[in-house]
Amino acid sequence: MECLDERASSLIPWMIDQGLRSSGRQDLLNTFCEKLVDLGLPLWRFHLAQRAFHPKFGGIGYSWTRSDGISHEHYERRETPREAWLKSPFYLMLETELEFFRSDLSADDRSRFPLLGELKTRGATDYFALTLRFTEDDVPIDPNAPSEGVLASWTSDSADGFSEADIALLRAVYPVLGLALKSMSNRQMASDLLQIYLGRDPGQRVLSGEFQRGSSSEIDAVIGMFDLKGFTSLAGDLPGPELINMINDYFGIAVAATQAHGGNILKFLGDGMLIMFNLGSIEKDARAALDAAAEMCRAISARNQERLAEGLPTTDWTLALHAGHILYGNIGAENRLDFTVIGPAVNQTARIAGMHRSVGQNLIFSQVVQQAVPKAEHDMVSLGRYMLRGVATPMELYTIYRPHSATAEGASVGLMPYVDEAAE
Repeated sequence: MECLDERASSLIPWMIDQGLRSSGRQDLLNTFCEKLVDLGLPLWRFHLAQRAFHPKFGGIGYSWTRSDGISHEHYERRETPREAWLKSPFYLMLETELEFFRSDLSADDRSRFPLLGELKTRGATDYFALTLRFTEDDVPIDPNAPSEGVLASWTSDSADGFSEADIALLRAVYPVLGLALKSMSNRQMASDLLQIYLGRDPGQRVLSGEFQRGSSSEIDAVIGMFDLKGFTSLAGDLPGPELINMINDYFGIAVAATQAHGGNILKFLGDGMLIMFNLGSIEKDARAALDAAAEMCRAISARNQERLAEGLPTTDWTLALHAGHILYGNIGAENRLDFTVIGPAVNQTARIAGMHRSVGQNLIFSQVVQQAVPKAEHDMVSLGRYMLRGVATPMELYTIYRPHSATAEGASVGLMPYVDEAAE
């Protein structure tokens, strides 16, 4: 026990300090394992799994070995759990609410848990696992959708395995490790959720402290309004789940193209979305916006060909772009804020978005955007000058001309002219 107290007393204060600092989880776990080895623990392999609050990933796993150090892996959400998970010690612990599990890697355990067989083949002699929940004790556990907490295992390749003092050490430090991980994961969870629901840049700004009502920045940026065409009629014809799947399909393409070129998704507006390019200069913003528009065109055209081949409904899209001075920040009530943009440039973008049917083009952008991009990069064609509602002076509008040509997949790569559904 004297040895245990000495080892734990050197490790626990360090873990508390790391939790207060909220440094990265991977660095924490890597150093944690190294410190255990330095303290005489015969550790060969360490693995930890923790739930992730993310729409795509259900969890994250960290693995450490004495020879290779630390690595991590995200586990994608699945309707059907993987067979390896269902036959793992971790699953058994959650399903039966076991606090710990230990195995000397006997033949029976290796037959029951394939992982233990793999570890035995690689030279393992002792396996010890602990679970730690962050939720209330009376909340039921679903092993396929673990509650908040951590699952960890330690594996030894020493001939004698772990001693009872080693096991006692792991039990003593594990709750403190869990507390440090909870501190770090809470900040990561806040960052992930804010970026997912507010957008990458707004999420970072809110997390860094920009959450006071009325706080805003005056910036120059390109504002874009993306919209799906014919949504009202589609909404009346398609079953709800099929409609949602279709919207997500097209939004996924538009979001990927926007973010690939440095843009931010400020919000979704029914079947449309408000986007912003703020890369440091109007020239960079305009170039990124038009490059993203060209990518959307190619990707949506190709996806429409695939959806037609699959017998799925298709639709088209519109995008209006304008640049100018805007206010970017928190607007709303004291208990319900929105991180958004306001200003004449935003209103004028909405007016431009109302011109798609009149000019017969999917992509429309203002002269401000056109003048900011070298003409050699895109074949920009004037659509004429228009008096827009609420705008005092005429505004010249443009689109991009791209000759329609067939790709290897048979999908058009040109910007398609706007087609009025009501006229079909």
